Amino acid sequence: MYSIVKEFDFAAAHFLTKYKGKCENLHGHTYKLLVTITGELNEDDMVMDFGDIKYIVKQHVLSKLDHSSLNDHFENPSCELVAKWIYKTLQPHLPVTEVQLWETPTSSVIYNEA
Repeated sequence: MYSIVKEFDFAAAHFLTKYKGKCENLHGHTYKLLVTITGELNEDDMVMDFGDIKYIVKQHVLSKLDHSSLNDHFENPSCELVAKWIYKTLQPHLPVTEVQLWETPTSSVIYNEA
């Protein structure tokens, strides 16, 4: 079994509705996203073409979240809830096994259903 990883980034603004502190105010991040796909090698000796992964993630995730207000999509857009939504959104289209989402260069969330 192989795992392959594709990295993405997107910019978005948000404010946390269930948090008391500076993050309850509107602010933005440049998020980094890692999508992990797991499977066996296909007839081309690849798990999946990285270009296909890029197309699917752009179509189903980045087109909705990039340069948006995450509060338009989530009641309380914590990094945890956004990572779970990305995973669930990609699941019907990719054999995704894990999503890691960085809100800052030193803070990230990993979501999987293991």
